[in-house]
Amino acid sequence: MKDGTQFDEFNRIIDRSGTYSSKWDRYSGSEILPFWVADMDFATPDFIRLAIQQRLDHPVLGYTRQPTELNQAFLSWLKRSQNWEAKEEWIVWIPSVVAGLNIAAKSLAKPNGSIAVPTPIYYPFLDVPRNAGQQAKRIPLVKSNNKWVMDFDRLEKACDKNTSLLLLCNPQNPTGRMYSRDELDQLAEFCIDHNIHLCSDEIHCSLQLDPNLDHTSIASLDDVIGQKTITLFSITKTYNIPGLSAAVAVIPNDVIRNNFITTQRGLSTDMGPLTLAANLSALNDESEWVPSLLQYLRNNHKLVLETLGQRMTPVEGTYLAWIDLQDLNLKQPARTLEKYGIGLSEGEAFGSPGYVRFNFACPKPILVEGLSRLANALAELERRL
Repeated sequence: MKDGTQFDEFNRIIDRSGTYSSKWDRYSGSEILPFWVADMDFATPDFIRLAIQQRLDHPVLGYTRQPTELNQAFLSWLKRSQNWEAKEEWIVWIPSVVAGLNIAAKSLAKPNGSIAVPTPIYYPFLDVPRNAGQQAKRIPLVKSNNKWVMDFDRLEKACDKNTSLLLLCNPQNPTGRMYSRDELDQLAEFCIDHNIHLCSDEIHCSLQLDPNLDHTSIASLDDVIGQKTITLFSITKTYNIPGLSAAVAVIPNDVIRNNFITTQRGLSTDMGPLTLAANLSALNDESEWVPSLLQYLRNNHKLVLETLGQRMTPVEGTYLAWIDLQDLNLKQPARTLEKYGIGLSEGEAFGSPGYVRFNFACPKPILVEGLSRLANALAELERRL
């Protein structure tokens, strides 16, 4: 990819009408620009689409086993991108990260048990305790030095002997935090001391917007916390193939892994042939596509920060901005902003009313128009106070 044209493919505006796009069809027939659901408006890389097309050269799309090279591709990717050397026997393929969260919760559930969920958090997390027949212990994150961090005092008060599991999201969706090693060490120590297992969603681990930070998987810290952790990975966000969903649970503990596999039976199916082709291609990628994507997202992030200022904290990982509109006293701020032509995610769904989430993974011309509309909307709403 030549330096002068490295952003051409990301600047290209792609018409997604007629593709049953969840993101764009929500506002079909209106002038509202969608910045809500977490898929990118960039073309899936050519090498992935080529792999799918090559698979389509064979006319039969039948049941598909998971070949050994899929495991090896994942292990190589994990070592290359996350500096974690896992073992093949730790790997369990699952349909999605959300499925993995629910399977983990069911497999670790206790009678009258509870699950700790730091909030705000990606909204399917909030359904996991109920789905597993457990009580939810919501522990709000707190803002410190312009970062969202764990409140260990509240965590200590909320968890008890019946708390079997803590659900972690790292990088954190929707706040965009990448937890530091010190924070993860402290969380690991807490979980070990309280005999609490961890299930860590790390789907955005390759989307590191702050070039001075590195993502760390909490299970990779040491064997002790590794034996208490189920880590969930998927490359679908990074390569924009959420419609070909597949994920991996990395589970070092034999007993936990066997219980996870037993719980999964009958609840999920094997991946299809096109999903296999796409994931194999992405896991084997060592091109400049991801570095170019990250630089484009960093440029977009700068524009978002310049527009919103103190209404958001800097995004360290993901392509999602968490915007504080509490001072505007709006019951449904995202719904209100639709009147100004902007489609965002309602913070209440993530456990934090008064906030909205903004997906800035889109071509710059669309982003600039969306930020202009948002700035005008905020100026008008602030004048009404």
